[in-house]
Amino acid sequence: MEAFTTYLSCALILFIIGLYCLVAKRNMVRLVIGIEILINAANLSFITFSAYRQPGYVDLLSQSIVVISMAIAGSVTALALVILLNAYKHYGTLDVRKLRRLRR
Repeated sequence: MEAFTTYLSCALILFIIGLYCLVAKRNMVRLVIGIEILINAANLSFITFSAYRQPGYVDLLSQSIVVISMAIAGSVTALALVILLNAYKHYGTLDVRKLRRLRR
């Protein structure tokens, strides 16, 4: 049972780090990294709950869902980095507040 709490505490720490990146940072690259950390924390907690639901039994459904989630997260991250690259080439900055002022 101590491994269960260890994995959940690690997932909680990752979740807090991801939220900090979303709330406190202004750089768009750091925001994308924060979202990726949040997704990894959710995947870790999902696998932890499924592994400890029945001792000695590995739930393949939850593992397949997490693998699909990782693939989708990688695709979304790649798309976000392409958008970031185009925004930097066009506007010359990745600061969210400066880019928000350009909208007006």
